[in-house]
Parts: sequence; C-alpha cells; structure tokens
Amino acid sequence: MIATFLDRTDYDGYDDFLRNYRVNVPPAFNFAFDVVDAIAARDPARRALVWCNDAGEERAFDMLDMARDSNRIANYFSGLGIRKGDRVMLILRRHHRYWPALLALHRLGAVAIPATNMLMRKDIVYRVKAAGIKMIVAVDEPHAQQAVNEAMDEAPVPLRLQVGGRAGSGWLDLEAGLRDVPDRFARPTGAQAHAPNDPMLLYFTSGTTGMPKMVQHDFRYPLGHIHTAWFWQGCRPGGLHLTVAETGWAKASWGKIYGQWIAGSAVMVYDMDRFVPRKVLETMVRCGVTTFCAPPTMYRYFIREPLRDYDWSKLRQATVAGEPLNPEVFEQFKAATGLELREGYGQTETTPLVATYPWLKPKPGSMGRPSPGYHIDIARHDGSACDVGEEGEIVIRTAAGVPPGVFQGYANDPALTASVWHDGIYHTGDVAWRDEDGYFWFVGRDDDMIKSSGYRIGPFEVESALQEHPAVLECAVTGVPDPERGLAVKATIVLSAGHVPSEALKKELQEHVKHTTAPYKYPRVIEFVSELPKTISGKIRRVEIRARHKSH
Repeated sequence: MIATFLDRTDYDGYDDFLRNYRVNVPPAFNFAFDVVDAIAARDPARRALVWCNDAGEERAFDMLDMARDSNRIANYFSGLGIRKGDRVMLILRRHHRYWPALLALHRLGAVAIPATNMLMRKDIVYRVKAAGIKMIVAVDEPHAQQAVNEAMDEAPVPLRLQVGGRAGSGWLDLEAGLRDVPDRFARPTGAQAHAPNDPMLLYFTSGTTGMPKMVQHDFRYPLGHIHTAWFWQGCRPGGLHLTVAETGWAKASWGKIYGQWIAGSAVMVYDMDRFVPRKVLETMVRCGVTTFCAPPTMYRYFIREPLRDYDWSKLRQATVAGEPLNPEVFEQFKAATGLELREGYGQTETTPLVATYPWLKPKPGSMGRPSPGYHIDIARHDGSACDVGEEGEIVIRTAAGVPPGVFQGYANDPALTASVWHDGIYHTGDVAWRDEDGYFWFVGRDDDMIKSSGYRIGPFEVESALQEHPAVLECAVTGVPDPERGLAVKATIVLSAGHVPSEALKKELQEHVKHTTAPYKYPRVIEFVSELPKTISGKIRRVEIRARHKSH
C-alpha cells in the first residue's frame, strides 16, 4: 500500500530522504475508500487492530472487519441524517468502535471531532457552541455521559449515540441501530462527494496557554503521516504498533490508524482504566509489540520499573514525543532495553516536523532533524534565519507549497489563523536552536521563556536538570517577579515517593542545577506541591502557575 503513495521508500541517507521524498495525493483521496477498502479487497485477512482491556477482554479485527463495520456505521449515520460537512464528536476513549466510527465519518465526508472522555460540562458546552456539533457518539461511561447530559440545557445536540452498555434516556444505542444494516456503502457522488481539501478532522487543542483552538485538517492529512509511521516509528508490514494515547488527542492520529495501516502494520490498543507502568510493559511483551511510542512522562515511570526483567526481543524501535525528552531517561532506557529512543516533534496543527530518522544517530535531548516535505527553519522575530547555536522560533516556510499534514487553519477564526500564519510562514510559537550538525534542540514555548538579569532562560533545560535528581518526580519551571532581576527562575516540584520537603533539599536541588547547567539558571525559588496544574491531555499549564504568582 505504501508504494501507492510514494515514488520510493529506499534512500541513500537522510539528505537523499530530505530532498527526494514525495507523497502522491490522488485527485479524490479518501482514507476509508482508498486505503481501507483497497487493502480489504486485496488482503482481507490482514490484521488491522489488536484490542484488550483491564477486564481481560481481547479482540482482533482484520481489514475486512474494518471495511464492513465502517460501511454499516456509515449507513446508520446516513439514516440519522449525517451528511457531508456535519460535525460529529467522538468521545470513545480507546473503545474498538472508535476506528470504524471514524472511518464511517470519512466515508460520509462528515467532520470528525475526537474528544477525551475527561471533558467536563463547561468543556462540552464550549465545544458544542464553537463547532456547531450535530451528533455526539460516546462510550458507555458515567462521567462522559453525565457531562454531555448536563451540557444539553445550554448547548443542545440533536443526536446522542451510545456505544456499549444500555443506552440512557435521550441516547440512541449504536449496536441496536446497526441490526440489519447493510455492510456496503457507495462512495458519495455529486453534491455529497468530497475533495482532498475538504475538512475531515477537527481537533480542539489542549489549551496550555488559553482557550482550546479548533485545528482543522483536510482529507489529505492521513498521507502526511506516512513519514510518521514508516520512517520515524519504523512500522513495517506484519508489525504491531502501540502508541499510548487516548483517541481524543491528535497523537492517536499520529500513531493509531493512518500511517500505520498504510505502512502495513497493525495497531495495538490497550484500553486501560488508568496508567499503570507495569501493566503497560506486560501488555507490550505479551502481545508482541514491535514498535512503540509514548510521551516522556511515561518513559520516566518505565525506567523506575525492572525493565531488564522483560523480554524485549520483539520490540524493534521506540519513539517519544509530546514534550522534550530528558537525556537521563534516554540513557536508562537504552541500558535496560538496548534501544535508543528516537525523539520527534510536532503539533496538533501538523504531522512530525522534526524527528530522529533512521539515518540519524540520536543525540539525547535533541528532537532530531527536519522532516521531508516541510521547509522547517529557526527564525528571528523579523523572519530571517537564525545562525547555528542561535535561539529562535521554529517556523514552517510555506511560500513554495503546503505539504499534506499541515492544518488548514483554526475553524471559524480567520483572525487567529492569520496571527500565526502570514507572509508564507507558519509560526509554531516554540523556541529552539540548531547545532552544527543540523539537529534541533528544544528550548520552550515562546510564552514560557524567562528573561532574568538580561539572560533568556528556557524552562526545559532547568526542568531536565532537576529531573535527573532522584528526589524529583516532575516539575515545572516558570519566572516570578523579582525587583532586581525582572524575573527569577522558580521551580514548582512534585517529589518522588520517600522524599519530603525541606530547606536542605531545596539547597541540594539548587546546587544540583548549578553544576548541571549554567549557574545563572538555577531556581532561586522552589515550591514543593502535591501535583502540577495540567490540561486534560496531561500537559503542564505553566500559564496557570504564572497566574498564581500574580494573584499572590
């Protein structure tokens, strides 16, 4: 299947890859018809999804299952009145029905809005009003359904559909609705036909710096993930890939469907009730996962487990994304498994922009080098390119064209889109620098940079140093007002088990940072807390920590 969309998959090295990688976009591309159905016709028994949960249930689905099930759901949705362009929210956690439901919406040309089951009433209200949602499909889970029900008085949704269990009041039962529904669905024509640049996905961002934005992707988006799966994650025919992500977040699109199926790999789904490091590791080994991706936070928990006691003979490659990787985690994971973690960087608005591709030797702490198809640069505020070693903003120069995978803009908000994408440049808002070998090194969000005594300090380097200390479980570094320095570096720290706050520990941590980084970067203020404020996707909300400083 991958040969259908690429001129070639063998390259002489990274430079050849960067120059000559090409994605061929068919004139009316639709992932459900042109990938899933094509594979189901040629290789119907090819493994698509391996699913398990903490109750001991296990299911396996082949590509023919996915084609037939998604056709049936498309017919059912169509009978309910869902049409091209309608916006449908999917709150399905990791339930196996997510995959055929998503494909069904692709078949209809409707816009899928994946959402996390952790949304509260106010989150549902905000999303329904902002997106104009016509239907919500939710898993049978008390919290998710309660939040939706409570939102209906302020933000009513015409259709609510339940997956699993017994449908509650006001909800339709998906399984009941699928009885006697045909498993063939004709590709739409005429006014209902959809083009590659029509909207396909809408993701609400995690809201680390403000209200969530509506990131809109078109039908070309799945092809933008070929380099994600084949070249970065190392997915191959017959493999089994596990990306640890709930379906409500864009990381699921990075690692749980598009690129992996095009590459020939099946997708592993562990529908966990909560994250327990030991259970994740045991599931990986038991199911024979061959490629794996998770955020750095999870790897930090993994290295506290007896990793050497597990059989890693089937695991070929491990990747990491979501936030910068601490070099200490890289070294400990490699020592235990023999695998070098390959970091990647991107946003909900994009596919991976920078990654440690197979020809590149990983540099612990570096996100790697730019992805093909993108013109990635590090720029000054005036748009000019930074020199080697100079900090600047990561940007995509799009004057020569926009590759598959870059978002269309923020839905219903042209002003917000124009604020980050203008003059042929998309501004990521992330600060980094480039070394003499072309590797990118993350510094922090532009909003998170700390200007202290004339120095410009990125929080990641200080956080990375602190996390090397055994007493630190996780931390967030911000700037606090200081009459002499403008801002002073502050560390808000959650301690590891067995450690208690004390003035002596504060001094020990300060000295540790002084000796690990430049002395001027050490945290002059340290606060110990039981937990850090986070978004519902698990990202630290430094903006909330800074707001607390102002209110005190």
